[in-house]
Amino acid sequence: MTHMMGIDVGTSGVKVVVVDERGQVVASANEPYPLSAPRPLWSEQAPEDWWDGTRRAVRTVTAALGDTPIVALGLTGQMHGAVFLDARDQVIRPAMLWNDQRTAAECAEITERVGAGRLVAITGNPALTGFQAPKILWLRHHEPEAYARIARVLLPKDFIRLRLSGSAATDASDAAGTLLLDLQRRSWSAPLLDALELPASWFPPVFEGPEITGTLLPAVAAELGLPAGVPLVAGGGDNAAAAVGTGIVTPGVVSSSIGTSGVLFAHMAQIALDPAGRLHSFCHAVPGAWHLMAVTLAAGGALRWLRDTLAGFGGAPLSYDALVALAADTPPGAEGLIFLPYLTGERTPHLDPLARGAFIGLTSRHGAGHLVRAVLEGVVYALRDGLEIMRGLGLAPRHIRATGGGATSAVWRALQADIYGTPVETLAAEEGPAFGAALLAGVGGGVFRSIDDAVASAVRVSGIVEPDAGRRAAYEATYAIYRDGYAATHDLAARLAHTSAG
Repeated sequence: MTHMMGIDVGTSGVKVVVVDERGQVVASANEPYPLSAPRPLWSEQAPEDWWDGTRRAVRTVTAALGDTPIVALGLTGQMHGAVFLDARDQVIRPAMLWNDQRTAAECAEITERVGAGRLVAITGNPALTGFQAPKILWLRHHEPEAYARIARVLLPKDFIRLRLSGSAATDASDAAGTLLLDLQRRSWSAPLLDALELPASWFPPVFEGPEITGTLLPAVAAELGLPAGVPLVAGGGDNAAAAVGTGIVTPGVVSSSIGTSGVLFAHMAQIALDPAGRLHSFCHAVPGAWHLMAVTLAAGGALRWLRDTLAGFGGAPLSYDALVALAADTPPGAEGLIFLPYLTGERTPHLDPLARGAFIGLTSRHGAGHLVRAVLEGVVYALRDGLEIMRGLGLAPRHIRATGGGATSAVWRALQADIYGTPVETLAAEEGPAFGAALLAGVGGGVFRSIDDAVASAVRVSGIVEPDAGRRAAYEATYAIYRDGYAATHDLAARLAHTSAG
C-alpha cells in the first residue's frame, strides 16, 4: 500500500494527513498556533509558529505510521498572506494574513495605478484588502526599514515548503490570490509588477498543483521521521486543494461549503471573468484549469451569532442540532420572515464592508423557530446570489456538492437543493484541504495517472437530495423579495455605520 502526505497550514492551526491510494486517511494530526491582532483591523501570525506546528504534527503522524513509506508530500494553506524574508531567508516581521483589513488605502492606490478594468482583466479580481499585493505596498509606506530588507515574499504554505526543501516555489492557484498573477498565462504579470514597482526576483517560480517543486532536505527528513528525498508537489491554496479533495475537478460540478463563511466553488475549463469583480476568478490546482468562487462572509457564523444571542437571555446555549430542529418545524419561508446575513459586511455580490444584517417582516407571531429558519434560508439565498452570477457567465451546474456544516444536516441539504433548484450531493467522507493536497501529492508521486484518476479512486458520493417542486416555487417568490433587501437597507446601513463610528 502506498501513502501520500498532505499538510494544511491553516489560520487556527496546521493539519497533517496521510492517505492511501483508496482515499483512506490512515493517520492525521493537528497542531494549533496563536493569532495576533496587535491593532484594530490587523491580523498577523509568526511564520515560525507555523513551522514549529508543522514539525510537531508531522512527527506525530510518522510516529503513528512506523515504517510506512511516504511517496510524496503536498502542501496547502490559508491564501493571500504575506511572508517577508531577508537575503538569509529569515523572517523580517510577522506575516500579514488573509483577514487583515489595514490596506484600504493601498487597494485604492493599486486601482489608480493599474486601472480597475485592467486589473480585473489581468488578475480576475479587483483590489481587495485581503490580497497579498496591497500588504506589500503597506509595508513600503509604513515600515520602510523592513521593506528595504525584503529579498523574498512568500505565501504561507510556501514558507513551509522553503523550510522543508530549501526550494522557493508556489502554485498557480495560490499565486492567483496575490493580485500579481496573470490569470491567462498563469505566471507573474510583468506589467503589474512594473506598475507597482515590485522586483520580479522577490516572487518564486509558479508550478501547477501536482508538479514536483523539490525534495525533502536530509536533515529535515531525519528530524521528521521521513526518508530523505521525498518529493514535494506544488499543491494549492486551501479552497482549490479542498476542491480536489471533494471532486470539483470537472465542468458542471460546484461545491457549496457552509462553515463560518460560505463559499461556492465552480471548476472552469476556460477563464470566466465577472467585469464587476463580484466573483473571484482564480487558477485551479488542476493544471490548465480555473475556478470561480463566490463568498458570503457570515454563513454558519450567522447561525452561531443567533445561538449565542438567544443564550444571552439567560438560557443555556442550544446545540446546533437543536436549533436546526426548531427550523425543521417551521414552514418554508418562515411565514414571511427574511434575514439578510450581512453581519460582517458582505463580499459576493455587494463588495460592501458597511452592509448590515437585518430581519425583515418581523411580527409578534414569529418565534425562535422562525428566526432560525430565516437565518438558514438567508444564508443559502446569499450563496444563491453568487450562483446566479455564475449562471450569468455561462455556468450550468448539473449538481452541487454540499460540504462543511451545510452537508451535515438534512434541513441544510434540503434548503440548498430547493433554493438552488439543483440536486445536492454529499460525500462519504470529507477531510478538507489537507486531503486534497495529499491527492495532488499522489499524482506528482506517480500513484495516480491524473487528478481525475485520483478523484475516481478516492472521492465517493454517498447521497443526493432532489429539489422539491412545491418548496422550490415558494422559495423563488421569497428569494425575489430577499434580493431587494440589500438595496432597501443600503443607505440606512451606511448611515448607521457612520453614526456608530462617530
